[in-house]
Amino acid sequence: MKNFRHQHQRPKKNTLVVGRSAIVEAFKTGKQLDRIYMQTAVHGNLIDDIKILAEQNSVPINKVPAEKLNSFNVFNHEGCIANFKIQYQNLQDVISLIVENGEVPLFIILDGITDIRNIGAIARSAFCFGVNAIVIPDKGVGSLNEDAILTSAGALEKIAVCRVNSLMKAVDELHLNGVKVFASEMKAEKKVYDLNFAEPCAIIMGGEEHGVYPALMKICDEQFQIPMPGDFESLNVSVATGVILYEASKQRIQS
Repeated sequence: MKNFRHQHQRPKKNTLVVGRSAIVEAFKTGKQLDRIYMQTAVHGNLIDDIKILAEQNSVPINKVPAEKLNSFNVFNHEGCIANFKIQYQNLQDVISLIVENGEVPLFIILDGITDIRNIGAIARSAFCFGVNAIVIPDKGVGSLNEDAILTSAGALEKIAVCRVNSLMKAVDELHLNGVKVFASEMKAEKKVYDLNFAEPCAIIMGGEEHGVYPALMKICDEQFQIPMPGDFESLNVSVATGVILYEASKQRIQS
């Protein structure tokens, strides 16, 4: 098994869109950008256009110093570099396709998980245990960049990823399609094996520091915990996700 620790690579040059005009053109031709790195305090008509297009397409903009842009080792970036790698899909389209294929939907929703190594490890488990898609917000989540793909052993390039502008709205959409939403919460009364993962469902995993957003937790159908006899606070979020998905996979195989 490969050791992914301490491997930090710059995005490959063929995943970059360099310069203001190129980024505007990428939007207009339908390319799905993951993130825009914009030099602090840059201005101009094309910068305004990029900001508008980014907002319309839910593409995050990271304000960074010139040194960060120069570290990409490309020329004539004009204060703007974007990267694209993951082709995001529409949540409703994915749900419809799953149902048309006669499958039982299983989703993972990531709330506030910023460590890209955790995201990559979660994607790897998700792909192995039959998750149909990963749902992420457009803000407050780690960038699905080259490091995340490396950590996922390529799973992020094989599993559907839906990026939404609101997890609250995503949960509403899942509910409208008959998909129950379960939230992992270490203080919940129900145990992971008490839930029915064989039915259409989505599992929300929160960041290790703050957990699932309280308002999001309130609209979930069930909360559950992983019972642990050991006297320790909690599992790493990617490990916890693997445990939960193993239980889901086991139930689905046995049903």
